Amino acid sequence: MFDQQQNGGKRISRRMLLRGAGVGMALPWLESVPVWGFDSSSDGGSGPFPKRFAVLFMACGIHPDHWWAKGAGSDMELSKSLTPLAPLKEKVNVISGLFNRNSTGVGIHPGQTGNILSGASLQKGAELRGGISVDQVLANHLGQATAQPSMVLGCEQPITGYHETNFSMAYSSHISWQNATSPVPMEVYPSLAFDSLFDNRGSRRNKSVLDRVKEHAASLSRQASSGDRAKLDEYLTSVREVEKRIDRIRADQDKAVDRAKAVGQSVITMARPDNGLPEDIREHMRLMCDIIALAFQTDKTRFATLLLCRDISGLFYPFLDVRNAHHSASHNERSEEWERISQYYCSQLAYLGSRLDAMPEGDRSVLDNTCLVFVNNMWSGSKHDSTKVPLITAGGLGGTLETGRVLDYLGKGDDNRKLCSFYLSIMNRMGLSADHFGDADTELAHL
Repeated sequence: MFDQQQNGGKRISRRMLLRGAGVGMALPWLESVPVWGFDSSSDGGSGPFPKRFAVLFMACGIHPDHWWAKGAGSDMELSKSLTPLAPLKEKVNVISGLFNRNSTGVGIHPGQTGNILSGASLQKGAELRGGISVDQVLANHLGQATAQPSMVLGCEQPITGYHETNFSMAYSSHISWQNATSPVPMEVYPSLAFDSLFDNRGSRRNKSVLDRVKEHAASLSRQASSGDRAKLDEYLTSVREVEKRIDRIRADQDKAVDRAKAVGQSVITMARPDNGLPEDIREHMRLMCDIIALAFQTDKTRFATLLLCRDISGLFYPFLDVRNAHHSASHNERSEEWERISQYYCSQLAYLGSRLDAMPEGDRSVLDNTCLVFVNNMWSGSKHDSTKVPLITAGGLGGTLETGRVLDYLGKGDDNRKLCSFYLSIMNRMGLSADHFGDADTELAHL
């Protein structure tokens, strides 16, 4: 099914890390120092740079009247919900009309979510059975080139039990699956995701990562060119800013663990913020996006998923002046409240895309070498309509993905608008030679 291509794979081997007591900090690409195990100056810094793939997931549909785009490139006209993407118009694709066949006609919610990245048919009842997700196929075949094969993050705890459709709620809680029966464990705590990013372990994990690598960083800076010194300083400043925000919530997580032990309860069953998750969902999502950005910038991993909210989500948005929880609000999908929610989630893609676009990599940016995907499990929250799903991409995937376009597949026939055809196209452009994935055996035309 898959034939791995080794394009440039041997060049990415021994990496330079900033070392300190109980910590190892990966570095961004530097033109004058071969931190990724090869001397980029030999080819002018033009590459080949790694291609990355990440998925941001929102559940329960969008505002259908305000989710569209017209035109192309800098002249692209964006609807109200998509306005956060205005600075990235030339680097995004707004794609409509794709669908996931095995999520239609099976009942609402879990059966529309657990296969959003696999296209597999899901089994009802006590035994989980679906399929491996596209991010994990990529991680299995290409992830050995990095320290961490993939990063699976979430902003809401998974839930257990069964839906009225007799599908397990595990399908509503996970989009990344390591095989047909097991979701990939999802990290929801920003502090633990941050620690994983920097191999921060042991009794010193509450101490500053940057303070522990300070001497090594100063030594590296002396070896680097003036341009790379500025880039290194900017990177370390960015890490410091994230670290400060992490420190503020790390204590809350530790208190939550102690609180759960005292009452004999599992942290996972406790409500936010008693479970130690950030009370402000804006801070939670922003931190998770920042962690993915740092992971991609330093080539710690090339594959990531971020479950911004699970299906049947209970998240609240007081900062948007919305009174109802996410799922309830989605049932009034043409309301101004739901439009504000739709726009807010679109802004998460815009934020991560802009972060990556500000990170230079040769004569491109990290975003130019990445494909970010924003996807929702349905179009209509009130009708639970998954006959088409909202999908946006950001980034050019190393020049293999044309951007600044509006693509509509709705009238092309069901065989020509498969979501899995899109995934198959991305997989092959990333270095796999695959003849099928999920329910697709052809790539998506005109992508």
